[in-house]
Amino acid sequence: MEKIKIGIIGVGSIAESHIAGYLKLEDCELYAFCDINEARLKAKGEKHGVTRLFTDKDEMLAACPELDAVSVCTWNCAHAECSIAALKAGKNVLCEKPMAMNAKEAEEMKKAADESGKLLMIGFVRRYGNDANTVMDFVNAGTFGEFYYGKATYLRRAGAPGGWFGDKSRSGGGPLIDLGVHVIDLTRYIAGNPKPVSVYGATFKKLGDRNNLKNRGGYASEDANKENDIFDVEDLVSAMIRFDNGFVLSVEASFSLNIASDVGNIQLMGTKAGFVLDPEVKIFTEENGYLTNISFEGSTSLNFNGLFENEIAHFVECVKNNLPCRSPAEDGVEIMKILDAIYESAKTEHEVAIK
Repeated sequence: MEKIKIGIIGVGSIAESHIAGYLKLEDCELYAFCDINEARLKAKGEKHGVTRLFTDKDEMLAACPELDAVSVCTWNCAHAECSIAALKAGKNVLCEKPMAMNAKEAEEMKKAADESGKLLMIGFVRRYGNDANTVMDFVNAGTFGEFYYGKATYLRRAGAPGGWFGDKSRSGGGPLIDLGVHVIDLTRYIAGNPKPVSVYGATFKKLGDRNNLKNRGGYASEDANKENDIFDVEDLVSAMIRFDNGFVLSVEASFSLNIASDVGNIQLMGTKAGFVLDPEVKIFTEENGYLTNISFEGSTSLNFNGLFENEIAHFVECVKNNLPCRSPAEDGVEIMKILDAIYESAKTEHEVAIK
């Protein structure tokens, strides 16, 4: 069996989750690594037995024409450049979320994929979780009827990761583009991927990264440096998103907020039933004239064991067998339009229409 040859561009912390997924698959070979941090590159090469090591993506793509697919796990600001280069070189690409720094870059990425005929999949990993699969079983059975309102919350009390995450030139933004993107995408996916038409948003920068705290929690990124880190992004965002089918979504995301504890949940309300992921799946409906709640035997909360492996396995199956992709580039473009509009609304203090 000929193995699919995999390249990784950006071998920092999130890349380890991609690598673990590829290593689970007998028909994949970790073939080449690329990273601008040479020390980290060598260390990761030694750890995983990869000898084709490059500090320049173009050199890697030129030297390894036999590569079949590439995972892009860089800073957000390099997603577009690296993905487009790989696509133009004839490689299938799995790009981490967020797709890009803005919708313009995302559209350029999709154009490169369309022109190359190769797959561009976006790393919306929450779509591959056991909790999402459970809810989708009920969605597909028609349990909820028409979804018309939802709430997506991803709040950290003191959870700024540090490093490049707080540097707008590399990240593109704060908790909206890092955390909010997860819950906005998952909610839209469950609701049937309606088209966004307008948003009203507000961002705040009041508490910063809270690096002064002695007990701020364990969210530090691999390159966090308490003394030198930049933090010029928002620390809280709140938004209301309208979609073309009448569905409305309320979103909150924070790195720093004076609340009792971290909060992460998704609620969708339908005409027949509603549900919450908090973190267990619970369904709320009515039967025989009574308000009723549906719970489950066994845990339905998100299990991170196997989460990225599910995503990677789907990517590889799509590459091998030309299957429909569960998180295609066009969905990434729509999410970037939403994020752009929220930031624009926060800046102008007015509702922003999405075209």
